[in-house]
Formats: sequence, C-alpha cells, structure tokens
Amino acid sequence: MSTTTENTELLDRVEQALESIRPYLITDGGNVRVVEITSDMIVKLELLGACGSCPMSPMTLKAGVEESIRKACPEIKGVYAINV
Repeated sequence: MSTTTENTELLDRVEQALESIRPYLITDGGNVRVVEITSDMIVKLELLGACGSCPMSPMTLKAGVEESIRKACPEIKGVYAINV
C-alpha cells in the first residue's frame, strides 16, 4: 500500500471520528478542521467558531476530540489545536 493511500485512509478515519462529535460542537457554535497529520502521528486541528475562544476548549479537545480520534485511530499519538 502506498504512503498516500495510507495517509488518505488515516485521514478518512480521523474525519469519521470527528463526525461522531461534530454535532455537539456545532450545537455550541463551534467546529474543528484537520490541518495536518504529521509523520509522527500527531493530528493538528484548527478550532473554529465558538471553539476558538471558549475557555473550555482545552478540556473539550482532550476529553472529547482526542479521545474520539484515538479510539478510532490507535496509532495517533496526540491531538493538538494550532490556535489554542
């Protein structure tokens, strides 16, 4: 399998994990966007809307977003927001 195919499959699984929690983020006026998945298996996200300025964003990122992604993609080592 090519690296590009592996990256696409990993991105698809990350996006599916995010889709499971997006309704909750959107309800509170926020959302997330995948910026990059690094070669060392770190997902970099951009927090959008209310998520970008919410004081609870760090907790939501770790307890909700990262947990969902790591459950779907155990090879992911961490999830970071580029704008927190």
